[in-house]
Amino acid sequence: MERLGTGIGWRPEIADAVERMPGIDWVEAVAENVCPGHLPDSLRRLRERGITVVPHGVSLGLGGADRPDAARLTALAERAEALGSPLVTEHIAFVRAGGSLTASPHLEAGHLLPVPRTRDALDVLCENVRIAQDSLPVPLAVENIAALICWPGEEMTEGQFLYDLADRTGVRLLIDVANLHTNHVNRGEDPAKALAELPLEAIAYVHVAGGFERDGVWHDSHAHPVPRPVLDILTDLASRVSPPGVLLERDENFPEPAELENELSTVRRALEAGAVERVKSELRAAGRGAETGTGAARQGHETGAAGATRGAFGLPHPEGADDARQRLGLAQAALLSALVAGTPVPEGFDRVRVGVQARALAAKRADVVAKVAPELPVILGDEYRTAFLGYAQTQPMTAGYRRDALTFAEHLLSADLPGDAQARRVLREWWLERSGPTPRSRRPAHRLARATRRVLLRR
Repeated sequence: MERLGTGIGWRPEIADAVERMPGIDWVEAVAENVCPGHLPDSLRRLRERGITVVPHGVSLGLGGADRPDAARLTALAERAEALGSPLVTEHIAFVRAGGSLTASPHLEAGHLLPVPRTRDALDVLCENVRIAQDSLPVPLAVENIAALICWPGEEMTEGQFLYDLADRTGVRLLIDVANLHTNHVNRGEDPAKALAELPLEAIAYVHVAGGFERDGVWHDSHAHPVPRPVLDILTDLASRVSPPGVLLERDENFPEPAELENELSTVRRALEAGAVERVKSELRAAGRGAETGTGAARQGHETGAAGATRGAFGLPHPEGADDARQRLGLAQAALLSALVAGTPVPEGFDRVRVGVQARALAAKRADVVAKVAPELPVILGDEYRTAFLGYAQTQPMTAGYRRDALTFAEHLLSADLPGDAQARRVLREWWLERSGPTPRSRRPAHRLARATRRVLLRR
């Protein structure tokens, strides 16, 4: 497996800092934010310097009930080829549900949601991973995600689920130690137990990131410094195996370059501490030569028992994959509808946690729409967030964020909002410019900017 070294998530906001940062062996870029025919100059320069760039997908939905979309797989393959990447990565998650499989409305989460650790979900995930592997020009690695909610009736631990996935498909694993910490706080899962159950030889690389705790819930924000518990899990992992690569993720609230460099140094020290423990453990094992025969026999017996248990989890349902897909699809559609459309929470779920997740999804929608359509917060001012959250309560996302922005504007205009007539005219102008097949003038951006300035001057 290729040694990647120490890396950092490449983001446009810190592109210049990443280029100047010492000791960076590789970077990871969000695949959906990269256009193969128009690579950012910063990524192109990094590639010319011999820095490895790995595309990291967020929208494939390998854990969903539907088979992977061919167009999304083609796009991911194109990015891997354009960047000359040794592998591509995605998530063990579902991001949409409903549609023809369940005869229910198509819904988009706009977020990575956990799959149930059941045999149905594993069967579907394994088939989806194989489809993806056959469509990609380089190896695939999949990432464990952070979660706020637990599925009822789960049949496996996270470690068992990942072990069987890797065993049945040969897929590599991207282990996010920050997500293991998140699931420890939110779901009571033991990170050390998960690491002990993982197929360590399948690890492609490791993610490290920060977050924060509020009201007993850990939020995997990627916008805060890496906390000590996450570093401790990284050290534990490094005491078991030397990971081929480790990458620091930061998506928002970017600090000064010196602070990012300090965080990377802290990550390296955590790895080194784990390496020291690993060497000590190997020396202790070597010193027990007299017990080798007995120990090996005992270990073989334990390994066989563990293998039998894991193998039982990997058995496919006799009814076939299509039946498993439909069962999984119905369950995921019911949960996602409760999260984004206000329908009743399915039986067995923690209603409080589902509520927390629903509010988090609505807040993320508001934040992302503000990024993809930055004119909307300018036109609406302080009313933007309240108006969008009200809209999100009754209007689930059925397509991407850009479509969501247009639907939000249409929703406001149909209700004669905003109340300020000039702001409403500017909002209508913005919507008309983007909802039609062609721009309404040769210089729409200039005209809209002038109108927006007039709104701001009136405040």
